[in-house]
Amino acid sequence: MSLASPSPQLSVEELGAQLDKSRLPHHVAIIMDGNGRWAEHHGLPRLEGHRAGEHSIRATVQASAEIGLGYLTLYAFSAENWQRPEGEVKALLELIGRSLAANVQELHRDNIHVRMLGRFAGLPTPLQEEMRRAEEMTKQNTGLVLQLAVNYGGRQEIVDAARRLAEDAVSGALSPEQIDESRFTHYLYRPDLPDPDLLIRTGGELRVSNYLLWQIAYSEIHVTPTLWPDFRAPHLYQAIVDYQGRHRRFGGVDNAT
Repeated sequence: MSLASPSPQLSVEELGAQLDKSRLPHHVAIIMDGNGRWAEHHGLPRLEGHRAGEHSIRATVQASAEIGLGYLTLYAFSAENWQRPEGEVKALLELIGRSLAANVQELHRDNIHVRMLGRFAGLPTPLQEEMRRAEEMTKQNTGLVLQLAVNYGGRQEIVDAARRLAEDAVSGALSPEQIDESRFTHYLYRPDLPDPDLLIRTGGELRVSNYLLWQIAYSEIHVTPTLWPDFRAPHLYQAIVDYQGRHRRFGGVDNAT
């Protein structure tokens, strides 16, 4: 884990030159933390921090597509976010819907495939409609797969998968002896989702916040103190350079010299 990595001192061009395009992480997942603190530091309402974070999303998606990442998953709204003040929750969900509506055409032109991840029941109907529209419009695209985790929680996903698996076991569709990690993965929200190679957390906090708990078992973790609204391409490139400097063992013996 990279703890409190300093902000990049190099330019996009300089950091880009350090990237080994043959060893890029296939899947990068990001916990976009710090919107509220950014707003507070600037003397603004919390919602302005979320609005400012939209610029970071666009910059990060563009940079990810340009360097050739396969998957980018962004933690847009967690299952725990419902505990925030009602007005903030309503405004944040409306912001997600408006942002999708405003950007889906450009994402489609850029050959980006948009997918959603989470429990969608209970979300506002207009937001669900925008989510379905974005998925339908971009489903044939072959570039970067952009996944937005909305009303998502890692424990909830595991519970939902276990419930579905139990239903199949009770119905006789499978026996307990058939249950292994591979079989369990088929019951997750996105069975075809490759595990993240790299998990980035902005805002300096050292926790995974119930994010992709099954999938990040062996993900490399990069923590930056940069608040999400200030995150741009150099920060993404720095995280990938850091990732490429590590030796991934997946629980095995370190034979690196």
